[in-house]
Amino acid sequence: MDTAAPQTPWPMAPDWASALEPVLPRLHGLDAELSRRRAAGDLVLPAPEHVLRAFHRPMSEVKVLILGQDPYPTPGHSIGLAFAVDAAVRPLPRSLANIFAEYVADTGHPFPATGDLTPWADAGVLLLNPILTVAAGETGSHQKLGWQEITTAALAALAARGTPLVSILWGRHAQRFEPLLGTTPVITSAHPSPLSARRGFFGSHPFSRANELLVAQGADPVDWRLPAAEPEAAPVAPDALPGL
Repeated sequence: MDTAAPQTPWPMAPDWASALEPVLPRLHGLDAELSRRRAAGDLVLPAPEHVLRAFHRPMSEVKVLILGQDPYPTPGHSIGLAFAVDAAVRPLPRSLANIFAEYVADTGHPFPATGDLTPWADAGVLLLNPILTVAAGETGSHQKLGWQEITTAALAALAARGTPLVSILWGRHAQRFEPLLGTTPVITSAHPSPLSARRGFFGSHPFSRANELLVAQGADPVDWRLPAAEPEAAPVAPDALPGL
């Protein structure tokens, strides 16, 4: 029997490719539309190799889901993982700096050296934006492109695995997806944006609470540690574009 993973326009782990096979026609359509826009001169973010980066690690390894919104619209920032930025980005977007402030307060780990959250992805954290692309400089510009069909299928498949999972939903946009998560334990709070972080994000302890919920399900906790910054380095963007 042929058990090869379905062919997808962007690389992804075989179990994700199998889980998303029912929406592959939409995925190929998105690839064609984005190629057309790039050919017309549009700068589409992130780079093509990062569009499905959230699905590069196997679905079977996911223990925690963190939902964002859409990629940062600033060229050079987005790396295909929700909230993460390229390691060279200085200063950090404010939402990410607030996430790091809560990370320090919650875990006791030092402030991270960069905004690259790849170690979290490697540790089993799915950093997923429901909208996976954006036009440079235009937050939310691809909301009607059809990405939700892909990401809602991914969330439904993830919740249906029947293995330990915790979801972290920051803000109302992410919390709209909670019905797709079935009986998955969910941690909710205000969004880490500077507009709302002091209304329930700070002090919400999402990292330690996620680990407690994983252990309660019989799973190992996530190692949230990120490479530490020098003591004086904790940059925050004063006017970063409001990509999430």
